[in-house]
Amino acid sequence: MMYRKRLPLQIFKRYNNNSNSSSGSSWKILRLNHIAIASKAIEESSILYRDKFQMITSDKHAQPDHGVNTMFVDCGNTKIELLDPIANCKSPIENFLDKNPTGGIHHLCFEVDDLEAACNDLRQRGLRLLSERPKIGAHGKPVIFCHPKDCSGVLIELEQA
Repeated sequence: MMYRKRLPLQIFKRYNNNSNSSSGSSWKILRLNHIAIASKAIEESSILYRDKFQMITSDKHAQPDHGVNTMFVDCGNTKIELLDPIANCKSPIENFLDKNPTGGIHHLCFEVDDLEAACNDLRQRGLRLLSERPKIGAHGKPVIFCHPKDCSGVLIELEQA
């Protein structure tokens, strides 16, 4: 089996297009916090990660402000967030599950060092956010979602570090 040689981090830094420092922006993305996967039943989905891949999973927690239940899978350097809709509650993932009955990747979450500055800057750059103000997310920190139509079809969540 042939493997690609890993490029040193310096090469990626050389090609970094991040213009935050030159544009006067006062925020930056720190890391990928999690990849969210929606399903109709996260207990069943967690079996794959816990029993097959031998990963550690958290307990299930209801997030009524977001209309979902969450469970996290520890992947070492990041996490997977498993989501399912709260019963008898209007959940934002219901439309996603109607279009994708077996579930799938729902969103990416990036930690930012200054969420308020990120929101202001992104709005100035013409990017739409799905709410006026951040809400408290599953980690107890403020979060906000960027409109997928402005992000190449990807729903992106920003979370305060």
